[in-house]
Formats: sequence, structure tokens, C-alpha cells
Amino acid sequence: MPSPADEYKRRLELRRRSHLVLSHRDRRHSTARLIVFGVFVLILALGWAGFVSFWILAIPTIAFGVLVQRHDSVIRARDAAARAMAFYERGLARIEDRWPGTGEQGERFLDDRHPYGNDLDLFGHGSLFELLSIARTQTGEATLAGWLKAPAAPAEIGDRQLGVDELTPALDLREALSLAGTDVRAGVNAEAVIAWAEAPPILSPPWVRWVAAGLTAIVVVALTVWLATDIERPLIVALLVQIAFAWPQQKRVERALRRADGAAHDLDILGHLIAHLEPQRFTSPRLAVLHRALASEGIAPSRAIRSLHRLVELHDWQDNLFFLLFSIPFMWGTHLAWAIEAWRRAHGRHIRQWLEAAGEFESFSSLSAYRFEHPADPFPVIVAAPSGGRAPAIFEGANLGHPLIPASRAVRNDVRLGAEPGLLIVSGSNMSGKSTLLRTVGVNAVLAFAGAPVRADSLRIAPLAVGATLRIQDSLLEGRSRFYAEITRIRELADLAAGPVPLLFLLDELFHGTNSHDRLVGSSGVLRGLLDRGAIGLITTHDLALTAIARALAPRAANVHFDDSFDGSEIRFDYRLKEGPVTRSNAIALMRAVGLDVPES
Repeated sequence: MPSPADEYKRRLELRRRSHLVLSHRDRRHSTARLIVFGVFVLILALGWAGFVSFWILAIPTIAFGVLVQRHDSVIRARDAAARAMAFYERGLARIEDRWPGTGEQGERFLDDRHPYGNDLDLFGHGSLFELLSIARTQTGEATLAGWLKAPAAPAEIGDRQLGVDELTPALDLREALSLAGTDVRAGVNAEAVIAWAEAPPILSPPWVRWVAAGLTAIVVVALTVWLATDIERPLIVALLVQIAFAWPQQKRVERALRRADGAAHDLDILGHLIAHLEPQRFTSPRLAVLHRALASEGIAPSRAIRSLHRLVELHDWQDNLFFLLFSIPFMWGTHLAWAIEAWRRAHGRHIRQWLEAAGEFESFSSLSAYRFEHPADPFPVIVAAPSGGRAPAIFEGANLGHPLIPASRAVRNDVRLGAEPGLLIVSGSNMSGKSTLLRTVGVNAVLAFAGAPVRADSLRIAPLAVGATLRIQDSLLEGRSRFYAEITRIRELADLAAGPVPLLFLLDELFHGTNSHDRLVGSSGVLRGLLDRGAIGLITTHDLALTAIARALAPRAANVHFDDSFDGSEIRFDYRLKEGPVTRSNAIALMRAVGLDVPES
């Protein structure tokens, strides 16, 4: 069986060949259209000169129409091949660890007050979201972001794992979903679409629509009479009555048509995506439920969305001045507005459900792509709580790695937290890997609770709330110091620890903004309180005095450290976690290494 990279390369080459062939066809069709137009002009000139009949113009006219239709088909296929190439190129970039900057980064989901989002690099350049997301719609991105920001319950995690497992080999479906819509990146504005779909009727009451239809029928009859008999009075009267009827409604008609234009564009993108999902059959429980949500009351969403798109296209015809003048006597815009309002009454209440289901499918697709591209990453084992009780906090990871660090540079470590020890105090010199260890634990917990595979040989984890202080910042605008921001966050984490599930805390350089005495006293009290509430976690420190806390809290706490070596010109790190506290510091050596004049003592 080929590796994921080999399969991506094979498919990428096929799409490149297809794109090359279609590009040649595109140029041939353009040339043919130009030639046929030249023939049309030539026949027209010969007709004016009396050499040929104007009826011959029908031949190039029909040929030109056929060429336009076929050329449009070629252009669509060529553009689809280009998007498929981009899909596989980005997949290869993820596999080869050169993906940062190639995908959607999810900056709009950044939240400084989230207990771990910024600390664990969930969003932004080179973030976990950028690595995972292949969503085409804003709804899909928002759903995936929600999965990363809020740990799911064990039953939900199990359903997601089954869904991801089912979709992992569905590479054709993921490619098809990536081609949905015509834009490079689709942007379904869910809030605007739902607001339009669920808004009160703009045109009412419904019987007015039938009056409009009757008046148009009368105009048609009067027009026929005028053309047949040259009697114009009935037509004039009918048009005057129609104007008197239509004029008071004109602003509402224009508003109904204008609001439908943007919604129809977004729904057209959604319709393409759903059209690929409707014929699928799923066996995992969650995917089956989502698939049923795309067939509300037997309605095929893609078909309903296409009908709305056709109505909006018919309205676009009025952008042509000639057609606009022709359509006014028949109240073209009024009838389309009423048809759009009828569409909203029939389907508007389902749109929220369609968007949410499609968004979840895109989230499943993103996680399944990650699993396909990283087949060595297993699903974690979720240790559920006993019936009616609170599960003890457990985090047992074997050979844990950080998914955002290239595999060629990542160094993996074992981390085990439970009743004994529930706290690891990580000491070590600068740049030795302490903060990276905290992020490794946190990011793998986030993946586990989202229903995704983890970067480890194995992981057993109980339901946990997650909280971290790796990126606590001061705020000049809010008048907060870094220390005040840190103690505020820790208070929030203490409250989380008292919640329905235990807390996994990741505290970087705890209270380093205060003096050593206060730091030791404050750290001891906070950590004892967290452990008493059933929390587990890790803290890092440069202050070797804090390593004494492990002895005071033993066996619930233990010291571990990262070591380094200095050969006189360069400091080397092995990034391997070792038992016990660190026994020396590299700060002075680092100062000298960069050229600072630092004395021996």
C-alpha cells in the first residue's frame, strides 16, 4: 500500500496532466470562437452586399453558441483541476512539515481570555488550526475551532473517533469537498444567511402574489389583442392598473431581490459542498445523523439551493438594459421576488440545520485528513468516569511529541500524571525544552478531546479541563502587570479545578514576577490547593528553590528536569526528560557565549 505522500504525489501528477490538457483545449476553444465570430462578420458583410442570404448567419450563430457552452465546461474543469492540484500540494506540505503559511490560520478565533487557546498556539501562523483545517466554509472553520476550544464529553469523543476513522480512507470525497464552489476559498457567511432565511416575510399577504399573476395574464391577453387587431385601449388600461398595483410594492420587491443575491451566492457554495455529501452512505453513528440532517422532510438541499440560484440568475437578466425594458410590463422582478419569498417559506427553516451539518462534516474531513497523513498517530484512550461520579485525573502519554514541530527535529518524552504523582516540577536551563514540554502535553490533550489522533505512541487520558499560563501578557491599555495577569489567570484555573471534571494545569515559570520568598510561599499554596481539588499538571521553573515543593508534597509531586552540556563555545541540549531536579544553570555560560563580559563570581 502506498504511503500518504506517494498517493498525494500520484494524484497531483494526474491532476497536473489533466490541467495541461484542459489548458490546451481552452486555447483551442478560444481560437475557434474567434474564427467563428470572424465567419459571422464575413457572412454579414456578404449579406449586406447581396452575395449571400442572411439566413446563412444561423450556422455560425449556432456554432458559436455550442462553442461557448463547451468552452465554459472546459474552463470549469480546468479550474477544478487547478484547485485539486492546490489541495494535494498543501497535503504534501503538511506531510513534509513545510505547511506554515499555506492554509487558513483562524486569527478570528483568537481570544486572550481563553484558558489555553493562545498558550497552546491553537490559532495564528503555524498554529494547530492551520495544520488541521481543510474546511471550505466559515461554518466548517468555526465548528473545528469550537472543537479545539471546548473539550467534548467522552461519548462525543468516541463518536468523533468513529467518524474520523470512517472518513480517513475517503480521499476522493475530501478532494471533491475541496473543489466545492468556484472561489479559491469559499466564504459562507452563516450568520447573514441564517438571518436572511429566518427573517419575517418581506412581501405579504400571500394572496397578493396571485393578484400579480392575474394582472400579468391580463396584460399578455391585451398585448395579444393589440398585436392581432391593433386595438390598444385594453392594453393601456391593463398597464395602468398594473402600475397602480406594483408601484406601492416596488421598494419591498427590490429589498427582497437585493437581500437574496448575497444569500444565494453563499448558499450556492454550500449547495456544491452538500451535493457531494448527499449520495454518500455512512455507518458511524454521528456521520449517519449528520447525513440525515441533510434530508429534512425528504428535501434534497442541493436541489433546493439550485432552484434559488436559478431565481437569482433570472433576476440578473435585468442587468441587460434591453431585457429590463422588455420585462417591466410583465412585472418580472415582482414575480421573482414572490418566488424567492415562497422559497424562504419552504426551505428557510432548514438552512441553519444544513449549515451546521455541513460544518461538522468539514470538521470531520479535516481530522480525517490529518489521520490519513499521519498514520502512526493513534487515537487516545478516554478513561470515562464511573456512573454518577467524577473520574480521577489521568494523563499517561508514551513517547509524546509536539505535532507543530517537524518530525525530523522533534524529541519525544514520556509524561505520566495521576494520583502519584499529580504534579511534575520541570526544572532546567534556558532553551532546554521546558515550555515545549508543557505545550506538547497541552496540545495532545486538545487533540484527544477534539476526537483527533495524538502525536504519541499511546495516550490514556481522563476527561479534563485544560488551563495554561504560557503566554500571559501585561496590558498597558488595561493597566495590568504581567504578574497581575498571571495571578488572575491562576484564580480562574483554581475555579476550573472545582468544576465537574478535574483540571490539567500547565504553568510556565510560576510567579517569576515576584521575589523568591513570595514566589516559594505562593507557589506552594497554589499547587497544594490544586492537588487537593484533584487537579494534575506541570510547572516549569528556573528557581531551584521551587524544586523543594516536590519534597513537601511527595508522593503527589515529583521533580524532573532537562539537562544540557557546554563545550566552551556552544551549549547543546538533548531535550530528554530526566528524573530529579536540575543541578546547574547555563545562564552565565549563555551570557558569555554571546559576548557579554561576565566575571567568574
